[in-house]
Amino acid sequence: MSSFIATAPASAGQNLIVNDGFFPDIEVDQALAAMRQDGTVTPDRLRAALVEAALSVNAELDAWKAGQQAAGHASLQAVPAAQIDGKSANLHRYLRALYCQARAGLIERYRDYDATASGNKAAEALLQAVDDLRRDARWAISDLLGITRSTVELI
Repeated sequence: MSSFIATAPASAGQNLIVNDGFFPDIEVDQALAAMRQDGTVTPDRLRAALVEAALSVNAELDAWKAGQQAAGHASLQAVPAAQIDGKSANLHRYLRALYCQARAGLIERYRDYDATASGNKAAEALLQAVDDLRRDARWAISDLLGITRSTVELI
């Protein structure tokens, strides 16, 4: 027996999420593509996940941001950094952290409704993906801050 589940296509032309002025505004269409998010999450939920991720990442970078502003850098793009693909490495890392946080939040909150054994196995794989996404977000933030990715302590 087979089944077909129709999902809405990913919505194009969604609005920009205006950030705090230092960190870049979030283009929802670009985030949607980068996160490889399908149409099963409504535009409002996607937007809420991106806003929450921005709040979280911005809070983690608040002290760093204050230091950069004190050094005379008005925006993330103005902070001296290597340029990759015409954009600041800091911008790439910020967006990676943001997208990973948002995707992890979406996966955690909107798991599949399939309660079969295969559905449970898929849910376990998704939970592993959440851990990987959170790790990638941490690494992106650590790289942006210029600190090591992990701390090891011998007991």
